[in-house]
Amino acid sequence: MHTISNSAKILGILAAVGGAACFSIIDMLFKFLSSGYPLYEVVFIRTTIALALLLLVLTPLAGGYRTLRTQVPRLHALRCLLVLGANITFFSGLAVLPLADAVAISFAAPLVVTILSVVVLGEHVGPWRWSAVGIGFVGVLIILRPGSDSFQWAALLPLAGACGYAGMHVMSRHIGKHDATVALSFYPLCGFLIVSLAAGLWFGDGKWAGSGSQLGDFLLRPWSWPTAAELPLFIGAGVAGSVGGFLISHAYKTAEAGLVAPFEYIALPLATVWGILVFQEWPEFHVWLGSLLIIGAGLVSLWRETRLQKPPSRPRPRNI
Repeated sequence: MHTISNSAKILGILAAVGGAACFSIIDMLFKFLSSGYPLYEVVFIRTTIALALLLLVLTPLAGGYRTLRTQVPRLHALRCLLVLGANITFFSGLAVLPLADAVAISFAAPLVVTILSVVVLGEHVGPWRWSAVGIGFVGVLIILRPGSDSFQWAALLPLAGACGYAGMHVMSRHIGKHDATVALSFYPLCGFLIVSLAAGLWFGDGKWAGSGSQLGDFLLRPWSWPTAAELPLFIGAGVAGSVGGFLISHAYKTAEAGLVAPFEYIALPLATVWGILVFQEWPEFHVWLGSLLIIGAGLVSLWRETRLQKPPSRPRPRNI
């Protein structure tokens, strides 16, 4: 196992913090725009901007366009499907749930990675990490509150997104051995562009709209050109998506996952701040309690992996 320099560790930590902050901004902007624009439109415009920034700025800085070549196209295709499913379910849940609730539930991804590492990769997981998985899912159940009068089926959407992200990062462990950082960002963006364009051609005229539900409107409402006042929000989401995806990928290629992963949890307090300041959403007590259990379980799992000195499983970061 090669030694990582202190400067590389610091860069990895800073990249993880920056990437998590970028994704927190995206979450807030998507929720804000969901009241007036369909999901496919927000994704299409954001992806177009992010892809342009990646190709025109980040790729040349990272070594040129040859770094976009891949030796494992089928794995990239599978990873793209997981990313697409994760984002559709997460952002759909974000449209109807309080911001902090959706983000807290999505942080179950590191725990799902632990399960997938056993089922898919055949890795050994000891009692410490199984205990962390159990505690983390108790936290998820506290936030979801299944069986209670306040339970919302939409709360399962960010949980499904967490499963998709977990699967994506299991795939990343294989692909990262062959391809460059920009390639990990490039192919999912291509997938987003194709799918959102197809959805726009299918739903863009509004013939499928009119379901009457908040989630249905977010998915099926007709295309509406951004106003001059809201266009900067789309641009901001695109820039944050491109920069955030690059920073997260760089963090996990530069430093050990067990070192940088805990710093991604900065996204949860940021989501709480955005929820209070932008949407006047103050999390209820059960959300605080469940969040503490989820974060605590994730940190315990990562600490245990670091103590065992083996390559740790990757957590929630969204390579979008």
